Amino acid sequence: MMDKAIQHPSEILSNQTLSNISYSQFLNFDTCQPSLLAECLLITAYTLVTVVGLFGNVCLIIIIKRWKEAQNVTNILIANLSLSDVLICVLCIPVTVTYTLMDYWIFGEAMCRISPFIQSVSVTVSIFSLVLIAVERYQLIVNPRGWKPNISHAYWGILFIWGFSLMISIPFLIFHQLTDEPFKHLAFHSDFYKNKVACIEAWPSVTQRLIFTTSLLVFQYCFPLVFIFICYLKIFVRLRRRHGKIERMRENETRLSENKRINMMLISIVVTFAACWLPLNIFNVVFDWNYEALMSCNHNLAFTICHLVAMISTCINPIFYGFLNKNFQKDLVVLVHHCRCSAAQEEYENIALSNLQTDASKGTLKLKYPPVDI
Repeated sequence: MMDKAIQHPSEILSNQTLSNISYSQFLNFDTCQPSLLAECLLITAYTLVTVVGLFGNVCLIIIIKRWKEAQNVTNILIANLSLSDVLICVLCIPVTVTYTLMDYWIFGEAMCRISPFIQSVSVTVSIFSLVLIAVERYQLIVNPRGWKPNISHAYWGILFIWGFSLMISIPFLIFHQLTDEPFKHLAFHSDFYKNKVACIEAWPSVTQRLIFTTSLLVFQYCFPLVFIFICYLKIFVRLRRRHGKIERMRENETRLSENKRINMMLISIVVTFAACWLPLNIFNVVFDWNYEALMSCNHNLAFTICHLVAMISTCINPIFYGFLNKNFQKDLVVLVHHCRCSAAQEEYENIALSNLQTDASKGTLKLKYPPVDI
């Protein structure tokens, strides 16, 4: 899904020998430098995304960790989602921006392998955290008499998806390497390109690369999102049925409204996540199957826009969580001002995301505290 995390013309050229490419065509990439204004806009946009993503996700993790009332299955999985976004903000965005602007690699061979590996792991963790959240919501609302995940199950699920993500991302560690091949011809015309290297994917064969990247797209993006869509569709149908006259008599209307709010927040996170990563996935598909179409000055611009949109996904959690949860807003203010004493006296809504009793047969829900209107 994100296999071209650090990609530019040098990597395209590495897919075939330079003898098969005219020098003038290769030199064209050297003359396709962005304007100073474009570079400033790019740096500003990435900086804004990084700051918002890093600050928001770190605060979200601290708040969920800090308050016992917030520690339920869904919130724990959301915190795990935020952790993966923090890794992208710290280890991937700065590296990618620098590489895109400079068009040569300066971070050493270790980071050449680690950066795409971490981004692959992070994205896989994110999407499968959303899958586990969808499963939990499905069980609570559609199948309330069945198995109910608890906090222990959440931690085991997190351990599993991190292990799975590390395993399927190993090829990024193996098949990324540094090479000076893209700069050999340019070095004859300018001393600037001497000793410059690029970070590229070097697979034993094109077929193996296509099999891996296509499989990754399917299992890391397409299948999980289809599964999530089916879960939330069934949840939506179930909640619609609860609007019937008999259900309204037996259901607590406040609880039903709270269910809708929570599901709307989660669906918004999923939809925005999918939309943010779609352009980069399309770009990667074109790169994998018809990279000649990218042999132009527009390659860097197209990649930058697609990658920037994908990185916006790191801001999704704190933004949607903050907009739709007043407790988070209150806790964030307290956290920023370091007022722990006053925060301990704040009154919280007691409807935990993963502890809602949604079966109509259970009768009305008695709240320990009145819910907060959002």
